[in-house]
Amino acid sequence: MIQLQKPTEIFVETQYFNSVFVAPLGSFSYHRYEVYLKRRYTSEQSSMTHSQMPSTPRIRVGIIFGGRSVEHEVSLVSAASVINALDKKKYEVVPIGIAPTGKWLSSGETLGLLKGKKSIDNEPEHMLVPDPRKQSLVVLGESVSAERPLDVIFPLIHGSCGEDGSLQGLLELADIPYVGAGVLGSAVGMDKVIQKELLQQAQIPVSPSVWFVYEIYKTQQKKNIAEIERKLKYPLFIKPANSGSSIGISKAGSRKELLASIDQAAQFDRKILVEQGIKNAREIECSVLGNDNPAASVLGEIVPSNEFYDYDAKYVDGKTTEIIPAKLPKCIAKKIQMYALDAFRILDCAGMARVDFLVNRKTNRIVVNEINTLPGFTSISMYPKLWQASGLSYSALLDKLIQLALSRHTVKKKLKTTYHPKNNWYT
Repeated sequence: MIQLQKPTEIFVETQYFNSVFVAPLGSFSYHRYEVYLKRRYTSEQSSMTHSQMPSTPRIRVGIIFGGRSVEHEVSLVSAASVINALDKKKYEVVPIGIAPTGKWLSSGETLGLLKGKKSIDNEPEHMLVPDPRKQSLVVLGESVSAERPLDVIFPLIHGSCGEDGSLQGLLELADIPYVGAGVLGSAVGMDKVIQKELLQQAQIPVSPSVWFVYEIYKTQQKKNIAEIERKLKYPLFIKPANSGSSIGISKAGSRKELLASIDQAAQFDRKILVEQGIKNAREIECSVLGNDNPAASVLGEIVPSNEFYDYDAKYVDGKTTEIIPAKLPKCIAKKIQMYALDAFRILDCAGMARVDFLVNRKTNRIVVNEINTLPGFTSISMYPKLWQASGLSYSALLDKLIQLALSRHTVKKKLKTTYHPKNNWYT
């Protein structure tokens, strides 16, 4: 599905299905965007001496992290890893932190302040204005001042208010290129109910499930429980429809556990998804990279330290193991990669996604568990690790994601946003 290459080279999309060719990182990174970047540096360079002028303008990258999400801490770890790995010769990194209260901060100390849970009361407050003429942060205070424009945003807020399309909508209004899926892809990628229905319509296998709105469930509990027990068999997995990092997910082997699990999931979302447990399941993951012509990585298998791959198994215990590449028959591996690419396209994803599968140990039956449009991004997270095993280093992966964001924005800028009717009928 992919080609192996040196860390100093990158994937470049072609017009052919799932095909890539290798291009030197340096030549591809800047040539296409010289005109794009020239706008920002023209005024700056006019006041510089010749010796002060950079030979190649650095791309100004805003890293947004933290946020009002139960995955706040995961976001901070992802951001620290990305910030450390970005080549400072190519990129000017602008840390943009959002506190759990919603306050926006931007300074060299922002990440440390949020990780240390220190007071931010006296920190200058920033905001991103939905004005395409600015394309920058503004500092709030007695007087409002705009900072230099940002060339691209790398959102790293996992979960609500960051991965669900809300932040992407703000970035669309501000007309700033950004890494990852757009508003629609992010929203349906986050909502497991809508996601499953779209995948089912495309004949991509998913596990049987029942969903309901918790407020309605409280008025007709017996009816909903009867439907669940009629359509599904224990054990069951109960999930908040919009959540990540396995937060709020429980396994139920009886009606008593089911009732308690529903109440727990309802703490994190108004919609509840109840899925059929898959017996003898292996957890297989595939990373996808690209825009309209994505590529699939080699596959990896998760062997969780707990009964299932919950929050503690992912981040706390440190006992979960990974097998890369996953040991699967070639025909099964290719089918999983095909499903991953199909899911990516059907859900209108862009840039990146990790698609998680459950595979029966005995029959090799495959079901899509979920798609994650903004996967964990530490150096030991599965998304970058699978690409590293496929021949693409962590730093080269970041380069590629930024290039994909800029490329997609360039394509969208060619679209018309005004229409001139033949008569001024509206005046």
